Amino acid sequence: MRRLHYHLVDVFTDRAFGGNQLAVFTNGRGISSELMQLLIKELNLSEATYVLPPSNPANTYRVRIFTPAKELPLAGHPTIGTAFILAREHMIEREGDSANIVFEEGVGDIPVSIQFNGDQPGMIWMTQPNPQFGRQANDVERADIAAMLSLSPDALDRRYPIQTVSAGVPFMFVPIRDLASVRNIKMRADINERVMGDFGTTEVFVFTTEVENSGSTVHSRMFAPMLGVTEDAATGGATGPLGAYLVRYGIGAAAPTTRMVSEQGIEMGRPSFLHIEVDQQGSEITAVRVGGQCHYMGEGAFEVE
Repeated sequence: MRRLHYHLVDVFTDRAFGGNQLAVFTNGRGISSELMQLLIKELNLSEATYVLPPSNPANTYRVRIFTPAKELPLAGHPTIGTAFILAREHMIEREGDSANIVFEEGVGDIPVSIQFNGDQPGMIWMTQPNPQFGRQANDVERADIAAMLSLSPDALDRRYPIQTVSAGVPFMFVPIRDLASVRNIKMRADINERVMGDFGTTEVFVFTTEVENSGSTVHSRMFAPMLGVTEDAATGGATGPLGAYLVRYGIGAAAPTTRMVSEQGIEMGRPSFLHIEVDQQGSEITAVRVGGQCHYMGEGAFEVE
């Protein structure tokens, strides 16, 4: 029997039982892709990561990311949570109170910066690929999307478009008029499968500018039924594109660096706070960073043949 050890961490929170859960296998060598997929299904979490040696020795590690349904080329809370675990386990070299590393992920090299509070990792930031804006929904599609969310068309915020945006994984961003409507959403997986094919994604990210916490910019939810994720507590891979969307459409104040916070996971009882920084030169977005804190929850092991 082989023993496969993993760590559990809550990501985008500073306390237990908040944020988004993640399992990190710090030694992914010798684990087949098929077994990686089976392990995340057995754990029944939204994502797990497997840490491997980098293909480029100039980089720090290669990280593979799995949902219960498939492998992802990029994801935010797995990147942040993996960096936290590696730093906590002294598997990352630090320089004073910080460390700068590079993960190899499916989309390419992902820079990550870690700030330390004493001997423990604190705030962690990942730099994401610059988001690409896709097509917008027309009026007929808006009505279908409202039905998919079990809302009336009037619940959608017409000031802003429904649009796909991607930093490696595309998401459809749906602006909602108010907090009450966001709370009332019930995803219709049958309509999702039918409607979303033309948009190149099945992942739906909804948000409203009405928030529960005074430090937040938007209140968010994310649904990915086709990935085996009914709802996600914190979606870092969508939060970079969200920040770009907010800046493009004037929800985030224009500045050389715009800073925002997305609150997510509250309806699930797992409050998450995702920090966003968007750099601009004129109207051009030049860099997007997503950051947050983590809380260590424990460890375990599988025994497999």
